[in-house]
Amino acid sequence: MITVPEAAKRTGKNPETVRRWIREGKLRSRKVGTQHFIDEAALADLGQATVIPRRRAERTTTGETMPNFVAALRRSRQTR
Repeated sequence: MITVPEAAKRTGKNPETVRRWIREGKLRSRKVGTQHFIDEAALADLGQATVIPRRRAERTTTGETMPNFVAALRRSRQTR
């Protein structure tokens, strides 16, 4: 049994999205007090457990892939 925030991390979704799935009946859960607990099998049945949305590579106006500025900054800081 996992909590809503844990299920959200596993699916790559917002916790409110997981709560909406519970309200809509798409995801089975048990409520203990004010907290929902989700069976891991129910999350896997939803088909979302391993799906984490990937960002599409950003392109420049000429169609080239944007450079990774964060990686370049980290490399420059390592040489100091």
